[in-house]
This record gives sequence, structure tokens and C-alpha cells, in this order.
Amino acid sequence: MRISFIMPGRNNLKYAKWSYNSIRKNQGEHEVEICFADDASTDGTWEWCLEMMNQDPLFKAIRNDTGKRAGHTILYDQLVNEVCTNDMAMIWHCDMYLCPGALDAVEKHMYSNGKNPHIPLDSDWSKPENQALWPNKGIIVSLTRIEPPLHPPGLEKLLQDFGTEPGLFDESKLLEFVDSQLDMRTAPGGIITTKGVFAPWAFWVEDFKEVHGHDPLYAPQSKEDSDIFNKFALNEVEFIQTWEGFVYHMTCRGSRFNPNITQVGQNSSEWNAQNIKSSRNFIRKWGHFVKHDKYLKPIVPNKYDIGILVENANLNIIHSLEPWCSTLYVSTKNDDSSVVDQYIELEQRNTFYDLSKRVQFIDRDQIENTFENSNNDVTVKIDANQMSADYANVITNLSEILADSGKIGRMEFNLMEFNIKKLDDYKYSLLDEQNNIEGVR
Repeated sequence: MRISFIMPGRNNLKYAKWSYNSIRKNQGEHEVEICFADDASTDGTWEWCLEMMNQDPLFKAIRNDTGKRAGHTILYDQLVNEVCTNDMAMIWHCDMYLCPGALDAVEKHMYSNGKNPHIPLDSDWSKPENQALWPNKGIIVSLTRIEPPLHPPGLEKLLQDFGTEPGLFDESKLLEFVDSQLDMRTAPGGIITTKGVFAPWAFWVEDFKEVHGHDPLYAPQSKEDSDIFNKFALNEVEFIQTWEGFVYHMTCRGSRFNPNITQVGQNSSEWNAQNIKSSRNFIRKWGHFVKHDKYLKPIVPNKYDIGILVENANLNIIHSLEPWCSTLYVSTKNDDSSVVDQYIELEQRNTFYDLSKRVQFIDRDQIENTFENSNNDVTVKIDANQMSADYANVITNLSEILADSGKIGRMEFNLMEFNIKKLDDYKYSLLDEQNNIEGVR
């Protein structure tokens, strides 16, 4: 099997070296092209890349030399589109150790054994040259992560501490643990696949390009993975997590726990700020929080064209409501439109969406006319003076509430008024790159 590892890094050279060595040690008979991107590092990463390109013909590297972080949201796609030469690739992190046999498990699902369709049917199929592995397109395979207990437990991973730094890594204990897991999973009744998706994930480059890769809306990082997983799900890609292939993941050494800016287990201020920004952009785009099942298979609710009309608004109310709708109509107690201008000035730097189109001020005497005649498919009227926890529960789950109800017309619910003209679902339009960009950025 030929596969390209897609591997950006920023000021985490010691992890990149450790990860590289694990790949070369445990890749088996597979041909692995390592595509590395140095993201404006200052720790000698590029010098190491130059050295490795001289030593290893299957190590290829590019450099962001702007002095400003681009982020893996951008560099993943640059590596896939400009550096990768294989039909199959894998999103990979610098703080990951490839366990023995992992790529065998990937190959098992990404290919099928079968007859070569280019050989005549009356050929001798016992000959090895007439047998081949054929790609199972439309499939993504995730390896199972083994991690130190730095994050909450989940059914998609195994929490075991074999070290949080390369110098403290207990390889022998890890491999003993992997062997025990394989014995258990391959025994009668053992579960060897589930349906989640997360890094590291192997994919066909063709499938990646079909959904236009990662959305730069989330640059430099955070939620770009959940976004592309939603797009894959809508494009009917099948997710497989193999429990026969493992990776040890020290976790989050690019930004969240990068030792150059924070310490293990403590979120960096950089990551916290970007996570808030990306979360709000994810809601703007999809109309809901990130949703998935217990194994991390994406759940993608309907996407509706919703307008929210809020009376007696202030800056905090606008900030809370704006991401949850296509259009936010703002009315204030004193007909003061400056609060809308203030919000746009503060928030526009955090999104490609044109907030001057998303947030519109209306005079108080235009409330009923706007509620009745807005251009949105669904319009919800709220009085900020009456907002409570019930409001928040409705707004954050509005797409599911509307889908479950299926009702058209005017109605009231939890002190909110609804004017529902139609319930067209627009989520599949988010697969269209031009629709995603035009009028948004």
C-alpha cells in the first residue's frame, strides 16, 4: 500500500522527530510518503526538514516562512494539493506514535481483494498477477487512539499513560498493551470496527477534493475537523474506526498544550480564543453545535433559513443570538442603532461572514411588519426582557425542534412567536464550494 502522511508542525520539533521515527520503524511493508509543513517554526524545524529531505527520498517538506502562523487548517490542504503524490493519504499529528501493524489495519478496509477488471474473464485467476487490491472509494478509516488521561474518557479511545513527553515514553509497555488489545478484539465476540472518525484518519484524495477539503473559515485551527467530517457525511462517505490498528497520542502539542506557550493539560490562551472564534463560525455555517454519536460519528441536523427578531436588544444579546440565525433583526428600547454598529466593529474581525448583511437594525414601529414579511423561511420573535434558560434551549436546538414539528404557519412557544413559511433544508448546499464562499467571504 502507498500512503502519504499529512503532517504540519509548529515549534514542536522533538515530537516531530519522535513521530517520524515511529512511522519509519513501524510502517511494515507499506510505502509511506511523509509530507511535512513547517508552520513558521523558530526551533530548528526547517533545518531538520532540509536534513531529512537529503536523507529520506520519501520525506517532502514545505515551509511557511511568513513569520506568522498559518495553522493546520490551511497547511493540511496545501500538503494534500501540492505535495502529496499518492491516491491515499492520512491526516497525522506530530505528537502521534504509529504502532506496529496499524497500516495493515488501514489497508484491510481501504482496499478489497478481487479480480482485476482489466484481465479477461477466462484468465487463470490462480495466478498472483491476476489478483489485486482494489480501492474502496468513499471510505475513511480512523486508527484507535491510546492517550494519557488528559481529556475526558470516551468510547472511541483508550486512556492509558505511557508518557507525555518523548523522553518519558514507555514504548515497551505500550506495545504490551497493544498486543493485549489485539488479543481481546480479535477473539470471538470482539469488536474490531466502530463508526467514528477523528485523527489520525486515512482517506482517498479524490474523496477529500470532492468536498473541497478543509474550510479556511476555521483557520488556523479548531472545528475544521468537525466541519469536514460533516461534509463527508453528507457526501455519503463511510466512516470506519479500526480496533486492530493503534496510535499513541500525546495530544494537543500544536496549540492547546504546546509546551512553548503553556504546559501539559492547561489550555493555552491562544487555543481558548481560537476555539471560541471557530465554534461561533461553525454555528453560523451549520446552525448548531458540533454533534456526533457516542463513537464520534457525525450527526448533521437540517439547516434552515432562520431570522430572529429581538426586541429590547443590547450588545450582549446580539452577541449571543447572531451566530444562530441567517439574519438577526435588532430593535432597541430607544431606537438606537449604534449598538448594531458597535457589534459589527467588534465581531467582524472574527469571521468571513458579512455581518452587515446578517445583523439589521429595525425601528420599533417596524417590528410587526418585519415579523410578517421578512425574507427568511422561518422568523422567530423574541423579547430580550423575557429571555431565560428556556430561550437558550430552544435557540440552540431550533433546527431539531423545527424538523420534529414540521408545522407551517404562525404559532407561539415558550414566550416566542414563530412565523414559519417553509422548512427547506439547506445543509447539502454547504457541499458546494461556490455556495460556501460567495456572499460569505
